[in-house]
Amino acid sequence: MSSIENTLAERGNRYGDFASHARITQRIKEAMADSPNWANLDHDMKEALEMVAHKVGRILNGDPAYHDSWHDMIGYTKLVADRLIAPIPHVGV
Repeated sequence: MSSIENTLAERGNRYGDFASHARITQRIKEAMADSPNWANLDHDMKEALEMVAHKVGRILNGDPAYHDSWHDMIGYTKLVADRLIAPIPHVGV
């Protein structure tokens, strides 16, 4: 097996079937984009929420006890929370 095939097999074992994960994650993202405040969010807020949706999709489709998925969600939201406490200039707001 090639290294990419090994990687895909490992990811599939951890996160489940990619097509199922994509369906779950895209439905979450569609719901977020359909919300009243989506257009008002800064780029970093949208990206953090989309990354959280990605991790939630992995949790719902794969191994819900995998610590890294939960830990990553904290990281993405902390980046936005920290910026809101001490705003710094950034591109795309």
